[in-house]
Amino acid sequence: MNIMRIMAATVLTVAVMAVSGCGIYSFSGTSIQPDVKTIAVEYFQNNAMKVNPTLAANLSDALIDQYRRLTSLDILPENGDLNVSGEITGYDTRPIAVTADEVASQNRLTVTVKVYFTNRLHPEEDFEKSFSAYADYDSNQLLDAVESTLCDEIIDILVEDIFNATVANW
Repeated sequence: MNIMRIMAATVLTVAVMAVSGCGIYSFSGTSIQPDVKTIAVEYFQNNAMKVNPTLAANLSDALIDQYRRLTSLDILPENGDLNVSGEITGYDTRPIAVTADEVASQNRLTVTVKVYFTNRLHPEEDFEKSFSAYADYDSNQLLDAVESTLCDEIIDILVEDIFNATVANW
């Protein structure tokens, strides 16, 4: 029995050393190079045809909070080792489900953002990419009544997707 415990402890030790020894991976799922120490997240511009006045600030703040919570990177106002910037390019609502009377029963709010990511230390990781997320609501509700809740849901999805694309390499 003692041999089995020693073998298990050895395997566990080797696995922990392998994961932590490379210095790139963490238990939060990020894969940040060890020489990268800072990140700058610029506030997103809202260039959509229809503008939600709080969306850009809420998205930017949520992104900063995500990097602060899940990485050890120092957050800078500009010129970080990593830089994230972007713009909201779409803010649309459309019917998605129609009843037999040809009346919309469900609507979908979709937000699209274009993200510009630069890694000053590893430029091969740079990208420019669009991300979209949506939330559905009953057509008997006015968008104004549910917009805040829908935007919060959409921001959560966008932040997760942007975070994964920038520092988790998923």
